[in-house]
Amino acid sequence: MASPETPQKKFQALNKELSLLRPIMDLFEQYKKVEREAQGLKHSLAESHEDPAMKALIEEELKFLENELPEKEGRLEELFLRDMQPDAARDVIVEIRAGTGGEEAALFVADLFRMYSMYAGDHGLRVEVIDSNPTGIGGFKEIIFGVTGERVYSFFKYESGIHRVQRVPKTEASGRIHTSAVTVAVLPEVEEEEVEIKSDDLRIDVYRASGAGGQHVNKTESAVRITHMPTGFVVACQDERSQQKNKAKAMRILRAKIFDFQRAKQQAEQAANRREQVGSGDRSGKIRTYNYPDNRLTDHRIGLTLHSLNQILDGRLDPVVEALAEDEKVRLLTTL
Repeated sequence: MASPETPQKKFQALNKELSLLRPIMDLFEQYKKVEREAQGLKHSLAESHEDPAMKALIEEELKFLENELPEKEGRLEELFLRDMQPDAARDVIVEIRAGTGGEEAALFVADLFRMYSMYAGDHGLRVEVIDSNPTGIGGFKEIIFGVTGERVYSFFKYESGIHRVQRVPKTEASGRIHTSAVTVAVLPEVEEEEVEIKSDDLRIDVYRASGAGGQHVNKTESAVRITHMPTGFVVACQDERSQQKNKAKAMRILRAKIFDFQRAKQQAEQAANRREQVGSGDRSGKIRTYNYPDNRLTDHRIGLTLHSLNQILDGRLDPVVEALAEDEKVRLLTTL
């Protein structure tokens, strides 16, 4: 970082990495200091047999320090397992898509986007909408947004999966509870040089952007659809009025998708137990249910039930994330 030849992008990446390393190093120095002090007190204790008052004082201080060591060990474990994960320093791209439930599912997409935006704001993170497909009554068929800041991936990595909602739709006259579902995908964001994408492997189509209800945003072909033929991934972006800006955003999403795909393939080859990892990106199963009538949230991966759904939907997601992180910590330590 001190080298004047370091490019600005590299400097920013190193600075983000340093922000993860510094708390670990500071805590380790505190741990070593307590350890040294405890050793010194043990040495003094051996020499204080002729002074009962001094011996009692040393024993009391030693007991305090020996209780402090396990606490710092546990905190060090937590920081290592949280911040030394491969993607801990990365920003993320989050995709929320309506599944079963039609307009009600689209409205829940908007609710989840609001929840994640407020959660990000509470942690000093920045949210930027990359692309969206709004419906006529305030929902989204899909919305894609980026989140940037410190430790972003650590905050969002457990959110990939199917989110189910149970509530009475606003459009339901009979008051019956409906069940709808949306899919959330959390992709670590990557730089251009991290993923090789050959131009020959891309098919790029341009078309007129349209808003909710089919209304044209403009009369130029500013919307961009990119197909990556080797993987079959299709990414479209129409939020910007500029074709070049839409293309840049679409490529940003495509890089994240290809990186996630390649990494998952590599991990599957290296570890047969990948499916057991919380936050692995496996989006095949239901991970969470939001039950509005009972004000209840259930995370099915760890059997967590909280009766504070209204607060969680206002962005107070920490109790859920912390419980998932603790479960992951226990299982990672068991594996190690």
